[in-house]
Amino acid sequence: MKSRAAATPFGLWMGIFTVVPMAIVLWFAFTDANGTFTLANIARIWQYAGTYVDSIWMGAVATLICLVLAYPVALSISRKAEHMQRTMVMIVMLPMWMNFLLRTYAWMTLLEDQGLLNQFLRWIGLPAMHLINTDAAVVLGMVYNFLPFMILPLYSVMAKLDNRIIEAAQDLGSNGFQVFRRVILPLSAPGIVSGVTMVFVPAVSTFVISKLLGGSKYMMIGDVIESMFVGDGCDYNVGAALSLVLMVLMLVCMSLMRKVDNGEDELGGMMA
Repeated sequence: MKSRAAATPFGLWMGIFTVVPMAIVLWFAFTDANGTFTLANIARIWQYAGTYVDSIWMGAVATLICLVLAYPVALSISRKAEHMQRTMVMIVMLPMWMNFLLRTYAWMTLLEDQGLLNQFLRWIGLPAMHLINTDAAVVLGMVYNFLPFMILPLYSVMAKLDNRIIEAAQDLGSNGFQVFRRVILPLSAPGIVSGVTMVFVPAVSTFVISKLLGGSKYMMIGDVIESMFVGDGCDYNVGAALSLVLMVLMLVCMSLMRKVDNGEDELGGMMA
């Protein structure tokens, strides 16, 4: 009885902020404007298949870039002294203290045709480039805003690696690349999966970055969902159906992350 009473606040929180919102999304996704059950909303998803593909592609590119940039940074931080680790983690988190919208607006100022980057190019004698309202600008905005969400999970896992395992591999004749491939990389897999999940899901569903840095030329699925809930042509039912697909994607990522975490626990038990 005591355990049930202690779990009551968590159950209420889950019910109010998870179960109820998901039930509302499911209701709108499988009903029409009159509340009648229908699969027409789900069928209309195919009209936005191209947008889904573009969003997934750009989100995957941004996630891959974040992983390539974040991995050596996280590994470097985890190898530092403890007081240096705290300082470097704070530096990584520092941009997150600023409002997300303001950070994106700052990149608009940098990338626009008369922005600081083009002014610098002209100053050094190079021709100006059209950077704003391009897919590259959208990916750049994703990488900048979501990079800390890749670094922190990787660092959290790498900081817990036992140096004795690395030393044992070196004593057995492994070179630096072999130690990384056979020891560090497999043991850091849970951090990779966590970071990929935390970056890929918001990258695919973002609409602020694509709207500000991509203009009206690049519509991502987040922009389509927003248009379904705002404006004269809104359609809550189709918007809920589109959102449902993103929720399924998130559940798949979380399931994958759980399997990798379980594998880490089993490995840790064998090494102990």
